[in-house]
Amino acid sequence: MGYLILHGWQNRRPPAHWQHWLAGQLTELGHQVDYPQLPDPDEPDLDRWLDELATRVHGLDEPRTVICHSLGCLLWLNGVARGVITEPVDRVLLVAPPSVSVTLSNPEIAAFAPPPLRPESVAAAAGHTRLVFADDDPYLPEGAAGDYGTPLSLDTDLLRGGAHLNHESGYGPWPSLLAWAVSPAPTPRITR
Repeated sequence: MGYLILHGWQNRRPPAHWQHWLAGQLTELGHQVDYPQLPDPDEPDLDRWLDELATRVHGLDEPRTVICHSLGCLLWLNGVARGVITEPVDRVLLVAPPSVSVTLSNPEIAAFAPPPLRPESVAAAAGHTRLVFADDDPYLPEGAAGDYGTPLSLDTDLLRGGAHLNHESGYGPWPSLLAWAVSPAPTPRITR
């Protein structure tokens, strides 16, 4: 299996983050893992990140899974909207995407605000897409159901008290996410 792990804004892949842990776990299990440092994470350029996305998705072994956190989720959704994803992947996990309002209020990432998408477009880009978010995420004050879950018809997992689901909020090792990643079924729930 091939895995692409996409980080978010201002993220330099710290070892304490669940993404770093997950990359290590999947590698130890013998999977192909691509966990790139995307260019200029403090002042990301959407077009440059989209170029990276296209290159890296096409380089993955089959079956292909894309796991995104925060701004990485919006990168994926922009890739879907702009037709960057020319062949569907098997699974996508969107973890703690920032809300549209938060994205637009930060000039450094405003270009990443997702364009209008239809559920059919998201479904065409991946065999299954799942959304995981917390009820107290400061980057998602309106909740993920309004911007993403309901309009895109996504399966969702709501985690209580998880904040932005990053290492600062205690998400280093995350066994249920690893279980989802290696499961042959696309639908296991992700818990704390």
